[in-house]
Amino acid sequence: MEIAVVGLGVIGGSFVKALHEIKQPEDSIYGIDIDQTTLDFAREGGYIVYGEQKNETILQEADLVIMGLYPEAMKVFLKEHMNEFKKDAIILDTSGVKQILLKDIETYFPPQADLILGHPMAGRESRGFAYAEGTIYKNANFLLTPIESNKEENIEYIVDLLYEIGFGRVTITTPEIHDEMIAFTSQLTHAIAVALMNSDQYEDETIRFVGDSYRDLTRIANINENLWAELFMENRSYLLKVIEQFKEEFTKLEAAVEKEDVATLIELFQKSSKRRQALETSDYKLNKEREKIQIEKSRNDFV
Repeated sequence: MEIAVVGLGVIGGSFVKALHEIKQPEDSIYGIDIDQTTLDFAREGGYIVYGEQKNETILQEADLVIMGLYPEAMKVFLKEHMNEFKKDAIILDTSGVKQILLKDIETYFPPQADLILGHPMAGRESRGFAYAEGTIYKNANFLLTPIESNKEENIEYIVDLLYEIGFGRVTITTPEIHDEMIAFTSQLTHAIAVALMNSDQYEDETIRFVGDSYRDLTRIANINENLWAELFMENRSYLLKVIEQFKEEFTKLEAAVEKEDVATLIELFQKSSKRRQALETSDYKLNKEREKIQIEKSRNDFV
């Protein structure tokens, strides 16, 4: 199989490295990236066979194309190259928003290929191929949002490939649910981390008083400003909704402290603890279900 990855940053580069670990002898991995140094680094490391700064021959030969681009860059890329993809190629998107992407690329869908929308729930605070690691996908979630034009066999192929790469769970959902949930689980958490980091009034003295809780909460405040500005703006309606929900809960905490209402504080703490424990329980159950499926599949393959 001929595999192309477009955009060799952390997401695309991590796919390159993960695919390199599982590829068969007959498979070849290619890269497209605007930075020649990145392409040279990937090729010299043995991760790709060949790279191009602008597509010349790669898309025409690739059976699978993984897009590791920011949403706006992906729209431009599809517009410029929609007629260059190989017939019956599978294109896997990895961007963090879906509804506006679908709307904006409606007229740029490569008619000869199958564009499947996906989102790996993993990443790094650092940028570039040098910080990409195939291991960041180990046990991570991957969200797939199939659309009407997708072929069922291609969805099945992608799901199997994702598990082979190491993803722990692949969830199939709709673009609408994806954007609503991601606003809460990803974009809001980044917004909170940014606000917390920027509220620091103590500057150089802060580090003397930092513990694990502060480090954990602010890790993602070291943010890729261009990417996250795009993601916030392209999902702003859902993001504003969950910010408002968060403010309501934060106000309850503030009011309880101001009024010295210990009973309410304890109630809020107990509620959050129960919800966090329930989240862990759900994760455990889903992992067990996945293990059962893998065991059954192994048995069937053996037979």
